[in-house]
Amino acid sequence: MSARRTPKLKVQSRANYSVNYGAVQTAEERSQFRLIKRRPKLDHLLRSRCRVAFLVIAIFAMLVVVRSGISASRGYLLVATQTQAETLEHDNERLRIEIAKLKSPSRIKQIAAEELGMAVPKKLYFSHEK
Repeated sequence: MSARRTPKLKVQSRANYSVNYGAVQTAEERSQFRLIKRRPKLDHLLRSRCRVAFLVIAIFAMLVVVRSGISASRGYLLVATQTQAETLEHDNERLRIEIAKLKSPSRIKQIAAEELGMAVPKKLYFSHEK
């Protein structure tokens, strides 16, 4: 594409004129103060570089946000897993204590005497048969 070129125009300085605020000016006086403004020439290379820089910064920011979100979700998962592991360890310890209670000889003797009607013999006989 070819850029439209505008001719360079001379701009008169306002420093040479005195301005009376509030005074009525004629059309001729207004035309003297009217400055011709030309459109600034667009620097397409600078604009495209700024766009690329903006896109790179935006993509980088999005990656940072996504990565921090993933880290946060993994952190929550880690905390939940640690909590579950602690719960299982407490349950395991409780079950070991329960097993130890159930294996105790005094408990087995009590169950044998009360529920099964067994008694410890008063005399013990040993046989040494070979």
